[in-house]
Amino acid sequence: MPDRTPIGYLGPVTQGKRNHFRIVLTGGPGGGKTTAADLFRREIGERVVIVPETATMLFSGGFPRVGEPRARAATQQAIFHAQVALEDVQGALYPGRVLLCDRGTIDGAAFWPEQAPQTFFTTMRTTLEKQLARYDAVIFFESAAVGDISIEGGNPARTESNAEARELDRRLRELWSKHSNFHFIPHSASFFAKLRDGLGQLQRIVDDNGLLGSGP
Repeated sequence: MPDRTPIGYLGPVTQGKRNHFRIVLTGGPGGGKTTAADLFRREIGERVVIVPETATMLFSGGFPRVGEPRARAATQQAIFHAQVALEDVQGALYPGRVLLCDRGTIDGAAFWPEQAPQTFFTTMRTTLEKQLARYDAVIFFESAAVGDISIEGGNPARTESNAEARELDRRLRELWSKHSNFHFIPHSASFFAKLRDGLGQLQRIVDDNGLLGSGP
C-alpha cells in the first residue's frame, strides 16, 4: 500500500474544492511535454504525481485509432471521460501533492473531427470555461513541427505529419491560452534548451504557490 499522506503541502488550493494543485502540460505533438514531466518528477520526487497521457494509454492498449469522423468523435469521447476519471483517481489517491497532467480534458477539442471546438464541449455536456477551471496552471510546449523538425520519436501512438502537428498546435494554443495562468514554451532549435525553459517554468509555478515546502 503506497504512502498517500501529503508531503510538503502548505494548504488546499483556493480554486474549487480540490485538495491538490493541478498543472497541465500540453501542446502540439512532438513538443517535449512528456519528457519534461518525467524529468521534473525525477527531480522533485514523490511530492509530484504524474497523470500520464490518456490517449497514449488507450491506443497502446489496443484502442483503435482511425480517421473516419464518427469513429474519431467516439474515440475523443472515450479519451475525455478516461482523462477525467484518471485525474480524479490520482487526486483521491494522493491528496496534497502536485498533479502534473500530461495533456488535459480540453485537448480533445483540438482533435475533434469538426473544426468548431464548441461542438466538442456540447457533446461532452460541459464548457471550455468549466474545463479550464479544472487546472491551476497550464504550460504549453510548442511542437517541434513549427520549426519543421521531424516529430518522429519513441511514441508509436503518434501518427501525425508535421503539417498536421502544426495545425493541432495552433488549435490547442488557441484553446489553452484562455487560461489565466498560461505559460508558453516556444520551439527551440535546441531541445535541451527548450526542456530547461519548461522545467524552469514548472519550478517557478510550484515555488510561487508555495506548493512543495522544504520537502522530506
